[in-house]
Amino acid sequence: MLLLLDRINGPLHLAAALAGAWLLGTSPWIGMYHRMPSTPDWLNLGHVSVGFAALAIGAAYTTGCARGGRWREYFPWAGGEFAAVGRALAGIFRGRVPAVEGGALFPLVEGLLLLALLAAGLTGAAWYFVQGTDAAVLLREQHIVAARAFGVLMLLHLVGVALHFLDFVRE
Repeated sequence: MLLLLDRINGPLHLAAALAGAWLLGTSPWIGMYHRMPSTPDWLNLGHVSVGFAALAIGAAYTTGCARGGRWREYFPWAGGEFAAVGRALAGIFRGRVPAVEGGALFPLVEGLLLLALLAAGLTGAAWYFVQGTDAAVLLREQHIVAARAFGVLMLLHLVGVALHFLDFVRE
């Protein structure tokens, strides 16, 4: 199973990115509050379907990224490591692009992005299963917060990728 996760890591990354982009891009037109509409349109059905798929993809991708001690790279704060992030932040103020590995700033953003994806997926799934109850409204609010965090972190991740691509092209 773990070898399979290593082999499909790239496709999982792409699938998570595409699903996340689709979910964020279509979310302004979703018409769900307390429950799914009695006659849901394709956007509402698609959001729920892609959301459940994104949750499964995100769980598999996070497992692949965190296994074998690699969790320290994506979640340095979980191991009490803040020095590399501090150096990366100080380097930004000196005009340097942070490193891609070593538990620095970009892997931290990637790890938080994975957690935001999982949080949005879990709160969305929980909302779906308790729709029609008072808890659904609270879960919807939490889902929106997690989805917005995902959107901001996805944007930061894209900026990081673009900066590293520019660095690569310049060399």
